[in-house]
Amino acid sequence: MTTVQKIEDIEAEMARTQKNKATEKHLGLLKARLAKLRADLLKEAAQSSGGGGEGFDVKKTGVASIGFVGFPSVGKSTLLTKLTGVESEIAAYEFTTLTTVPGFIKYRGAKIQMLDLPGIIEGAKDGKGRGKQVIAVARSCDLIFIVLDVNKPLKDKEIIERELEGFGIRLNRDPPDIIVQPKESGGISITNTVPLTKITTDEVKSVLQEYRMNSCNVSFRCDATVDDLIDVINAQNRRYIPAIYVLNKIDSISIEELELLYRIPNAVPISAGKEWNLDELLGIMWDRLNLVRVYTKPRGKMPDFSDPVVLRGQHCTVRDFCNKIHHTLVAEFKTAQVYGSSVKHQPQYVGLAHVLQDEDVITILKK
Repeated sequence: MTTVQKIEDIEAEMARTQKNKATEKHLGLLKARLAKLRADLLKEAAQSSGGGGEGFDVKKTGVASIGFVGFPSVGKSTLLTKLTGVESEIAAYEFTTLTTVPGFIKYRGAKIQMLDLPGIIEGAKDGKGRGKQVIAVARSCDLIFIVLDVNKPLKDKEIIERELEGFGIRLNRDPPDIIVQPKESGGISITNTVPLTKITTDEVKSVLQEYRMNSCNVSFRCDATVDDLIDVINAQNRRYIPAIYVLNKIDSISIEELELLYRIPNAVPISAGKEWNLDELLGIMWDRLNLVRVYTKPRGKMPDFSDPVVLRGQHCTVRDFCNKIHHTLVAEFKTAQVYGSSVKHQPQYVGLAHVLQDEDVITILKK
């Protein structure tokens, strides 16, 4: 029996099982087994993503990469062309793009890679079409554009989310605040700092026993579910990626319908063909990538505003900046002179732990 067949059998059993207090332990066990089988599929995808089809093995370059995910013929290739100038083959029929097509955009001084992935189909997570390879590439991206046709956005959104979730991608979510610490003996110890309303002690134990974790300390710092616990145990196979729902083809709907689309969280309505609202899309893209531009100022000279050093993350420090410039700079570091919104005085001398803000200007002083 193949891995996919085993997954289908477990999903069928879960669908047949009514959820109540008597079955919650059994359902937790089934979810754990399902996660283990999906982890096996992830390994298969990782092995085949490079050689599974021309164009899937794309070198990651630039300060960040964005994957375009969606069903065939929703306008991913048109969007890539309008944003980057790269001509991906476009036609009015499905499955035009059969390889990953890379492009680049220079936005606010940052070089950002964009990847037009082949259209996925329902069942991609279980190996239909080239789904495993497509989603494996999406897992490597820093941000995902889920491109949807505005004429049927909610149904397609739900299907694509399910496909990505099945492959270990968690969209617009942070990792659950759960700590699992294996120990040599003593059994399972469970503590929580908040009330647990979505998971029981029996469910926790059944999941841990399925993973042969019979002695460990589990600390819950959030009101977690069984799925959250499984995600923490399988942390090496989980990717928490921000996503923007790109609602394409708004030139085909009314103003009233457009107003309803703005109610969808993390959504940006556009028309790739008409180039409508692409500026808003790029602005939100920048915010979701958490990019920070830092300009260098050699001692006694004017700052260089033409070529910023671009860092990624919510708390980029002077240490991160130094490591980006050269790996030896931290050892030679004495202090840094910073101008910008991250300091109270202009300039201010700071250390390696100082958190930088976008468009700060910095001078590194060596020992």
